[in-house]
Amino acid sequence: MSLLRLDDVSRSVPLPDGTVLHILTGVNLHVAAGEHIAVVGRSGSGKSTLLNLMGLLDSPTTGTYLLDGQPVEGLGQRRLSRLRGATFGFVFQQFNLLPGRTATENVASPLLYGSAREFWNRKRIAQDMLERVGLGHRLDTMPEKLSGGEQQRVALARSLVRRPRVLLADEPTGALDVDTGTAVMDVLEELVREDGTTLVTITHDLSVAARADRQFRLDHGVLTQVGATQVPALTASRGGA
Repeated sequence: MSLLRLDDVSRSVPLPDGTVLHILTGVNLHVAAGEHIAVVGRSGSGKSTLLNLMGLLDSPTTGTYLLDGQPVEGLGQRRLSRLRGATFGFVFQQFNLLPGRTATENVASPLLYGSAREFWNRKRIAQDMLERVGLGHRLDTMPEKLSGGEQQRVALARSLVRRPRVLLADEPTGALDVDTGTAVMDVLEELVREDGTTLVTITHDLSVAARADRQFRLDHGVLTQVGATQVPALTASRGGA
């Protein structure tokens, strides 16, 4: 059984002029637990919308989304919020670290809303996770004193500190140079492999996509699977962001 299953999912929004913008059209995507998939597309192809749907931040206009075999349609916002927090971790191109907070405090922030064990042991848990991403020597460092690669590693540690079942990564190397981005992806893949975490990477970088078990192309809101060794060139997108 797929952990994430989207069947004939579409997302559209009405525009002020009375027309409809079709962002996603008939998306079918089944992702197994522990799998790493990559979705490649130009800006405006619908990648972020797809990620938001998968992470329960948005809802399909039509179609069905099953999370671990259970439909999410019709769940209330409180239930969706709890399910999101228990299932997903998010990594973005922008690091979104809290200014004026140390690396440890940034990584510990999701634990404030976790279990009692997580809450009372948040400092130790955060420091252990920072050790895992190679930042054991930067525990008390403020974000502005960290390099771009170090900031993204702190963001990775924060996203994984509650051991989510699924990590959704939106352009995780987009703000980094090639060498730093490769090093961050090495760390990310090692962590998710050790924990058995399902990884969905949204990217426009073909070298990042090539690291995945399966690759998909999103173009004009239509998702297609492509070969394991090469992603075809993308045409200009007319879809939404």
